Amino acid sequence: MREYAYWIQNERAGVKRPGPDFLDRLIVSPMADGFTWYLEEGFRYRSLVEPNPGTITVVQRFETDFASIPSPLTVLLPKWSVYGPAAVVHDWLYWEQTKKRAEADAVFLEAMNTLNVPAWKRLALFAGVRIFGGWAWWENKRLKLLGVTRMRPPRATWPAFPTWHRNRVSLASWITRRPGSVSPLKRLPRQK
Repeated sequence: MREYAYWIQNERAGVKRPGPDFLDRLIVSPMADGFTWYLEEGFRYRSLVEPNPGTITVVQRFETDFASIPSPLTVLLPKWSVYGPAAVVHDWLYWEQTKKRAEADAVFLEAMNTLNVPAWKRLALFAGVRIFGGWAWWENKRLKLLGVTRMRPPRATWPAFPTWHRNRVSLASWITRRPGSVSPLKRLPRQK
């Protein structure tokens, strides 16, 4: 927040300083599961959130589900809307965990503000990630420790299922599989 005050003070004094901004267009393609997308090209966002302001780069082939909103609430807040690019940056920060969780959530709020998301939506989404985002944060940490990735394979053909979803299904079936049952992963089409 100090960074915003400093930026406004310099703006009034006539000192031009770049503010938070999306530096690239978001170009995505759908995955076969119907709710996951992957980035066709890298995507950058310049943030002023302290203590680590700078450019956040979401890499090409990263898999995202945009805003993780429970189904009953999608009537008011769909998974994709004007806040979609902010949700992609937030998903990336939650997956990579190069910032603290509170910083990642602050970047999400800042990015939604940059996109001129209406205040009620911005505050509802921010409250949602602050209250309920802890589970996703720790689940991502656990999946990364198990070697799961959220990167689409370079030569995967369509229809491709999300890499992290395939690995979650595989891990869940391995943990809960009964002798003689077929793994849910074997029912998914193979990627090349």
